[in-house]
Amino acid sequence: MSGKLVPIRTYVGVYAVLMLLLIATTLLDYLNLGVFNAVIALTIAVIKMALVMLFFMHVRYMNRHNWLYVGAGLFWLSILLALTLGDYFTRVFLPGPFH
Repeated sequence: MSGKLVPIRTYVGVYAVLMLLLIATTLLDYLNLGVFNAVIALTIAVIKMALVMLFFMHVRYMNRHNWLYVGAGLFWLSILLALTLGDYFTRVFLPGPFH
């Protein structure tokens, strides 16, 4: 952190937004939107992840050099997810002996 003191009001505001997103995620579970349930839930999860990283992990207040490492970590995570999904979507699921 670059020596800046973050006001408590910022933490309370981010916490309130996180709680609202938690309620939205919970209410979303009761709606049947088909495949869009997962898309919306993952979008809300990414927003929550970004808020936690930026404010509670103080990434927002780091110098720009450290942003390179954060970006590299997110890039590596996207590579791992892409490879995992590529494997999953190209598999052929054969029926088992009891189906």
